[in-house]
Amino acid sequence: MSSCKALAVGFLALFCTATLAQAPAAPSPSWKQGMTPEQETSTLHPFAPHMTGRSAKDLPVDKLKVPAGFKVEVWAEGIPEARSLALGDKGTVFVSNRLAKNVYAVVDKGSEREVKTALKGLNSPNGIVFSKGTLFVAERDKISRYDGIEGNLDNPPAPKVVIDNLDPTNQAGHFWKYLALGPDGKLYFNIGAPGNIVMPSYMQASIMRVNPADGKLETVALGVRNSVGITFNPKTKEVWFTNHGRDWLGDDSPNDTLHRVSLGGKSVPNFGYPFCHQGDTIDPDYGKNRSCSEFSKPALKLGTHIAPLGVKFYNGKMFPAEYQNTMFIAMHGSWNRQPKQGYNIMHVTLDANGNPKMTPFLTGFLQDEKADPPMWGRPVDILQMKDGSLLFSDDYNGILYRVSYAKK
Repeated sequence: MSSCKALAVGFLALFCTATLAQAPAAPSPSWKQGMTPEQETSTLHPFAPHMTGRSAKDLPVDKLKVPAGFKVEVWAEGIPEARSLALGDKGTVFVSNRLAKNVYAVVDKGSEREVKTALKGLNSPNGIVFSKGTLFVAERDKISRYDGIEGNLDNPPAPKVVIDNLDPTNQAGHFWKYLALGPDGKLYFNIGAPGNIVMPSYMQASIMRVNPADGKLETVALGVRNSVGITFNPKTKEVWFTNHGRDWLGDDSPNDTLHRVSLGGKSVPNFGYPFCHQGDTIDPDYGKNRSCSEFSKPALKLGTHIAPLGVKFYNGKMFPAEYQNTMFIAMHGSWNRQPKQGYNIMHVTLDANGNPKMTPFLTGFLQDEKADPPMWGRPVDILQMKDGSLLFSDDYNGILYRVSYAKK
């Protein structure tokens, strides 16, 4: 090899080595954002679901406990990453995905239940609502409607877009939407903050609503980091929603929260994110020169890093009278604290002044609060059935459970 060729080869090798050395490191996942340098060696991490599901016969379902007179049992299984729930006019239970791409339909045939894949190839279709023959589906970037789908599960209709461009930046975190139908006929949904603790855009960290008739969008609440559960008080028509507080402020701060907003108000409430958490805790970075007194307060502190998801008011006839117009909240369970907590369903009552109080209703998913993972299942969403029983989903195993009540 000539000296010129050798020089060229050496230069090329040096250039490639330098280029590789200067290549930027892969970005950290969004859940790590907000760590302090001291926390970078933390072993805490989110828990991924079993995407292929697990059989109920291999799980300690008998460990689930409910109050006297109530019964909990497996209602359907084999529904990968079962998330949000919606009930069709003919009794079909629709089940969504968050990390995957499908919407499933569970058809009750009496002695057995058939699971069908109703919709495929969607973009994180976490939010679903059924109303008057139409299934509304919220993907990360749009909300669409499927008219007449319940009678055409094997050949679903083409979607009609209600609103799109809901994720113009393809945000890294909290891009999944929860969907609920309000008493005003509008669709309510969340747009989460794009990371753990960041400055959101004007549409992010919010609760929004859209009129399905004309696609007009309105803001319901701001400063809401990540809500994955929305419901409406059947008496007052207020909207209530759960919210996840930020991570990496320690085991005992901040609380996840429950909020309420009166519809028809003259102003849009701001619940503080990213400046203030749980109504009384200033963020160490974004909260400088701000005060929590600027912002609206939560209705209830639910526990730190407990991950409240689906919330529903109960107005069925099966449960005892004291459960009328009270709430159930599915606690997905903590990952960003030690020891772990949650992985249960809580019952929330309101006193004469509308003040909420929370007590445990269903427990047993949490096995060892110090283990990794600490649980064998994770509640996600709650659905009241026509007979007054409740279904709830478990995305960790791909199972739906039924809670019923019978007088002794």
